[in-house]
Amino acid sequence: MNLPKVYVTRQIPKQGLDLLRQAAEVEVNPNDAPVPRKELLEIIKDCQGVIGLLTEKIDAEFFEAAPNLKGYANYAVGFDNIDVPEATRRGLPVTNTPDVLTNATAECAWSLLFSVARRVVEADKVMRSGSWSGWGPMQFIGCDVTGKTLGIIGAGRIGTAMARMSRGFDMPVLYTSSSGRRNETLDKELNARLVSFEELLEESDFISLHTPLTPGTKHLFDAEAFKRMKQTAYIINTARGPVIDEQALLEALKSGEIAGAGLDVYEKEPALTPGLAELDNVVLLPHIGSGTESARTDMSLMAARNMLAMLKGHKPETCLNPEIYED
Repeated sequence: MNLPKVYVTRQIPKQGLDLLRQAAEVEVNPNDAPVPRKELLEIIKDCQGVIGLLTEKIDAEFFEAAPNLKGYANYAVGFDNIDVPEATRRGLPVTNTPDVLTNATAECAWSLLFSVARRVVEADKVMRSGSWSGWGPMQFIGCDVTGKTLGIIGAGRIGTAMARMSRGFDMPVLYTSSSGRRNETLDKELNARLVSFEELLEESDFISLHTPLTPGTKHLFDAEAFKRMKQTAYIINTARGPVIDEQALLEALKSGEIAGAGLDVYEKEPALTPGLAELDNVVLLPHIGSGTESARTDMSLMAARNMLAMLKGHKPETCLNPEIYED
């Protein structure tokens, strides 16, 4: 019996690959880099399934190149790389991997928050250089976290987890909602307040971004937004890079318009806006928000389960266009 052919665009934890191989012929990109577009379109022409990353653009051209495709599984919670309406028009299911990376990404946001507030990376550099001359009362003075106001942009799964983790620090929590709906969990557990975007900018000491990338959120944080923030405020981004205008952020950090930033994602990833790397008041991570063993493994298993369901013509557990299964 011929098994369906599945291409995986990058190496993912073996648990998911092992599951896939029970019912499919699996080919995995052996290189730790995205497959060039032209090469990818050639590879998938005989595939019934593809598991890919945010680096792959899943659009009409992609679907045209794979006439036998039965579904596409995104190894990520975000899906701004997928033209979901186009997939739906073609009757092709597409999926993502939500929930399993929620706590890992929220914890990463907290690590950035503490690192930039307490100048951890900056101080680490001094220790490693051997230039530290001993304790001094004016060295590496940072910002308190306890009692400060935390602003959450995008109070979905990860934003909610981020806010709930603030309980140990007695932080008032503000949040915004693009739909206008209240987050009952945050309201009840933290006595959080739903506020306007402008009020959140003006009142927050730390602003953490958890919104998806949409036309409405691209460059949500521009020069005007930074001007509204407190000069003592910090911004943390583990969502999507283009939510921040990086050039405007660079100018705000250089001028002291805001106190600092912690970034795990970038506007033109993997490229970094020139000048950011030279600043001490920004902490930079290479998109490791979901980078824990359990989160990445669970993402692998979820993507594999989704793919196996699609290959069988069944509705996958985290389908982004479930309407294609409706009569």
